[in-house]
Amino acid sequence: MNMTHETTERNYQPESLLLKNQLCFPLYACAREAVKKYKPYLERVGLTYTQYITMMVLWEQRTVTAKELGQRLYLDSGTLTPLLKRMESKGLLTRQRDPVDERSLRVTITEAGEALREQALEIPYEMSKLVCLAPEESELLYKLLYKLLSNA
Repeated sequence: MNMTHETTERNYQPESLLLKNQLCFPLYACAREAVKKYKPYLERVGLTYTQYITMMVLWEQRTVTAKELGQRLYLDSGTLTPLLKRMESKGLLTRQRDPVDERSLRVTITEAGEALREQALEIPYEMSKLVCLAPEESELLYKLLYKLLSNA
């Protein structure tokens, strides 16, 4: 993704290769920085960022297929499978084949996983204090990012 729109298929401008003109770079850098800021809060509850967003889906839905979970979190099975195995070994969820469709893997939150929700309640509040955007700016950014995701 490039901020300069003047380029054509055969008429590339040198500006198109400047880092400052790449939309993808600030997205990437902001995502990395945000995950770093989550780290101390997530360490308190014993989760990585990817485990945290997985738990958010399970706190909301209690049970979900692995395929649905991967789609919601934009994770491929190569990332999701070891993640779920680690979380299952921690006792946060169970993985079972769907009795109706054995090709489908059902992921269900456990009581321990549900109890972790209480410990995590402060995380969104603490993170919101670190975002230096006005509420309307946050809302606009949220909408724009999901627009990009839906077009990806």
